[in-house]
Amino acid sequence: MQYIIDFYGYTIFFYSMLLMLSYVALLIMSYLYSGRYMKWMGEYINDSIKRTSNVPGVSIVAPAYNEEKTIVDNVTSLLKQDYPNFEVVIVNDGSKDKTLEILIEQFELEEVPYAYTGRIQCKPFKRMFKSINPLYKRLVVVDKVNGGTKADAVNAGLNVVSNPYFINTDVDCILSREAITQCIFPILQDDSIIAVSGTMSMSNGSTVEDGVIVNSRPPRRLIPLFQDLEYKRSFLVGKMGWAYINAMNNVSGGYGLFSTNVCIEAGGYDSDSFAEDMDMIFRMIAYCCEVKREYRVVQIPFTCCWTEGPGNLKVLNRQRTRWGRGLFQHVSKHMRLLLNPTYKMLGMVTFPYVFLFEFLAPIIEGTGSIVLLYLIFTGGVNWNTFWVMFGAIYLFTLMISSFVILYDYLAGGSYTKNSSYFRLFLAALLEPFLYHPLIVFFSIKGYYNYLTGKRAVWGEMTRTGAQKK
Repeated sequence: MQYIIDFYGYTIFFYSMLLMLSYVALLIMSYLYSGRYMKWMGEYINDSIKRTSNVPGVSIVAPAYNEEKTIVDNVTSLLKQDYPNFEVVIVNDGSKDKTLEILIEQFELEEVPYAYTGRIQCKPFKRMFKSINPLYKRLVVVDKVNGGTKADAVNAGLNVVSNPYFINTDVDCILSREAITQCIFPILQDDSIIAVSGTMSMSNGSTVEDGVIVNSRPPRRLIPLFQDLEYKRSFLVGKMGWAYINAMNNVSGGYGLFSTNVCIEAGGYDSDSFAEDMDMIFRMIAYCCEVKREYRVVQIPFTCCWTEGPGNLKVLNRQRTRWGRGLFQHVSKHMRLLLNPTYKMLGMVTFPYVFLFEFLAPIIEGTGSIVLLYLIFTGGVNWNTFWVMFGAIYLFTLMISSFVILYDYLAGGSYTKNSSYFRLFLAALLEPFLYHPLIVFFSIKGYYNYLTGKRAVWGEMTRTGAQKK
């Protein structure tokens, strides 16, 4: 037993050192990468788009399931994009409430014939609607049989869109008016880009007026506040760092712009996937590698989207268990890419990192907690060494979060008031003790659900988020 514990201890030590070094590398790469975009101010990007005579068309695809309480505000928000050539495709994924009826009434929809292309597989369509009101001429609503996952609903939208680029988002997301403009700008400079990820923030605690965020504040409740910090760390350090070497592992399912053609050629979204965002990027990149097409996936540092985070433990449990299940499913499905040079950075860097530091991390941490409890009860803990290592790891995580908070502040800030950042720093102090252990537990639970074949469905979120005016 002692030999096993010693071996495990050394393994964890080197694993932790390698993980910490990867974070430092991502910090450096994200800093270098952000310099490319921060030199372009929002006004310059907007003026560039307005001076371009023929900007690419963009379709916003937003699945909706039982959204009767917020659907009008949410669709109104999506229609407010400051971009000359776009459409909004709402996919009513078999809602059991009055979502469709409210859409028909509020946006003056009438049923129209449609040519079902069947480019990618999804559950059958029922009807398609367009508005007779010129104010809503950009709106298309598809009513379909529930497919059980968001991926199936997005595929339905892709069978309708005709624009060369589409945005995958959630209907309860609130987009900045310049969201499309910010994401299309890199593509105008480099047509090899197949996907663009925009930075996301939590809408919980913010004030929405007429479908637009007018007062951005950090969430009041701890759980969405922790997730807001987690999102900032993911986008501003993780994804921007990976984008520097063209090795991004996913574009968030909450908001991302994609090449319609590459997505369809790659087979569309996997309707059985619960990691549809990561799965789609992997398959799009794999397709480009197999047909020898140049590609880039980029992250932009501008906040394009606000989304509602889980407001309580029950919803957080459902969300993270589903994510854990999806990650296990994703890793199992794409093992052929691991360390395969055919798939370039995806196979040689991205997937090994995902496997080691995202997939295995909850298992290693969970096992470590059990080993620690065993050592405590058997008197095998050297407490002096323990507290030194604990303090070092805690200070390192606090440094990473502090860098993210400072970067967001210097980049223009996600919040209306600068004093709001003190609340985010408080979350950084408490996250390792209150939030992170829950994420580890829910991830392991998701792994267990996948291995045991427990049925999972695309569920509803509890509404506790942005205030409406």
